[in-house]
Amino acid sequence: MTSHNLTLIPTIAVPVVLLGTFGLLNLLGYSINTLTMLAMVLAVGLLVDDAIVVVENVERVMTEKQLSPREAARVSMDEISGALVGIVLVLSAVFLPMAAFSGSVGVIYRQFSITIVSAMWLSVLVAMVLTPALCATMLKPGQHEKTKGLAGWFNRNFTKLTNGYLGGVNYLLRHFVLAMGAFVLITAVVVVLFLRVPGGFLPDEDQGLIFGQITMPPNAPMEKTAEINHAVADYILKTEADSVESVYSVNGFNFAGQGQNSGAFFIRLKDWSVRPKASQSSAAIAMRIMMHFWGSPKAQILAFNPPAVLELGNATGFDLELEDRAHLGHEKLLEARNMVLGMAAQDPSLLAVRPNGMEDAGQYHLDIDREKANALGVTIDDINTTIEGALGSIYVNQFTRNDRVKQVYIQGVASSRMQPQDLDKWYIRNFTNTLVPLNTFVSAHWISGPQKVENYNSFNAFEILGQPAEGYSSGQALATITNILKKLPAGIGYEWTGLSFEQNASGSSTGPLYALAMIVILLCLAALYESWAIPLAVLLVIPLGVVGAIIATLMRGLANDVYFQVGLLTTVGLAVKNAILIVEFAKMGFEQGKSLEESVLTAARERLRPILMTSIAFVVGVFPLAIASGAGSAARVAIGTAVVGGMASATLLAVYFVPVFFVVVLRLFKVKRISERTDPHAQIMNSDGHE
Repeated sequence: MTSHNLTLIPTIAVPVVLLGTFGLLNLLGYSINTLTMLAMVLAVGLLVDDAIVVVENVERVMTEKQLSPREAARVSMDEISGALVGIVLVLSAVFLPMAAFSGSVGVIYRQFSITIVSAMWLSVLVAMVLTPALCATMLKPGQHEKTKGLAGWFNRNFTKLTNGYLGGVNYLLRHFVLAMGAFVLITAVVVVLFLRVPGGFLPDEDQGLIFGQITMPPNAPMEKTAEINHAVADYILKTEADSVESVYSVNGFNFAGQGQNSGAFFIRLKDWSVRPKASQSSAAIAMRIMMHFWGSPKAQILAFNPPAVLELGNATGFDLELEDRAHLGHEKLLEARNMVLGMAAQDPSLLAVRPNGMEDAGQYHLDIDREKANALGVTIDDINTTIEGALGSIYVNQFTRNDRVKQVYIQGVASSRMQPQDLDKWYIRNFTNTLVPLNTFVSAHWISGPQKVENYNSFNAFEILGQPAEGYSSGQALATITNILKKLPAGIGYEWTGLSFEQNASGSSTGPLYALAMIVILLCLAALYESWAIPLAVLLVIPLGVVGAIIATLMRGLANDVYFQVGLLTTVGLAVKNAILIVEFAKMGFEQGKSLEESVLTAARERLRPILMTSIAFVVGVFPLAIASGAGSAARVAIGTAVVGGMASATLLAVYFVPVFFVVVLRLFKVKRISERTDPHAQIMNSDGHE
């Protein structure tokens, strides 16, 4: 038998499954996008696992029992079919509940769920039908163990490794109290570290674009706004020339509203390949721009990344609406807003906390003497139309020029509408066709009032935006601002909106997601093994995988976001898969009459190689995600880090602890063999023979 045939069989099986998965995704109406391709990368590792398990077991049976490839394939499938079915049931139990969630997080979960579950069922089908046929056809009997060259060196050292591993497992079985104590300690560490992982929703992505806005003091003229906007664009193009491709500036508008004191700018960055350094990321550039202009007396100038989901707001960070629920009035709501902004400005975990609206400005209030106007033969409609046309503009009609439709507006000339006394220059024609001076029945005075009236869920409101400071997560920023909002006066409430609303909704769904996955796994395994004890022995492996995922995430400063949760669930499924490979063989040995210790040691020896092979193949395949860069890299890094860390700990720890779990749980629940449950005489004979 040649080694290249062993490698070729999984290589043939994987494309077949991938093509089938793409076909199912097309039937279900899904597209090839970032989420489905991320799920496909994870699925490829799982697909290789199934093929490797089958090929390795066929090769082992051929070697140990000296069977032909055809007979070895038949015997092998009798041994591992139950494990393959158990694996696909467990992985389906982990990922299918994700498809049931609603909202934007449900859209993300659903694409991962459908892709991975489809691939896994096809993978098991291929592993149980195509892979054994390929083994029977392509493998050749002969020298099964290489004794020379690199393969011989590997086999000799792997045998030493296996013997050392079995010695460690045997030691833990003899000192199971110590082993279970270590497991309890690891579980406690998992709980403590999980609570320390900062919360988040979606990682900030470098989308090659930066948004910015400029807010001048109220009543600032358009010319000053344009001057500042031009100066900001010049500064960006000069100081960030190696990263910025272009800057597009707009006057009279920003994300807070429209007005002569408002401006916005949009920065297009160069391709990710041209700016590989961390200092050239969109977040780093936006931070430098904002820090340079922070505290400027001329204007408030902000630069920020667009949110990961553009439909959920205009900026990263948190987004909330402060509401006047008791109808206290504009002044009281403004005082509450300023109180929140003042406390937020003093907290080091928050940055760029600001109102996303127009500040109150001086307004020239016109008082109309209706009785005098009527006496002079002037109607209110005529007054409103004249003021609108003089100080604002009025649409008149449209005309065609150069095959394009143009609109016509009339407006007073600037010299007759810029000063309060300019009202004296305007006249209104009454019903006798006489011109009446506007100031005859109109007087005016200055007031301060809102330029933009905001409502949210029928309440007068102020929108407040902000973002976490460097080194803090969005979850920590939400917790901090929530504590500040608890100090609001009576009658003033708040609601989260945009990304913050979705983040809170996803946080409340995380617990049910994990709980539902665990319950479904338990029920599937209980039905498969017709026992409650064996599934418990399998589920105890979960903390051993979770601890690695959490430690890796903390070490890289990442957050407990949606992608981390997907990676964590993937780790749970793979950790349980490795446990099933050992437990399935241990159960077979136990049913054949062996003692618990003998059964589990035999299973550990026979399953160590496929567990290491599949785990190493999966980690190597996923590792590029953990070190990804460029467009969409934040999502890949979040998933890859969690999965690589989780699989490393699940593999290194589970191979030692799963045998202990199997023995301890079956003894604790006094599990009997199937033959002992159905034949009392067999129970006595087996008990006498082995106990």
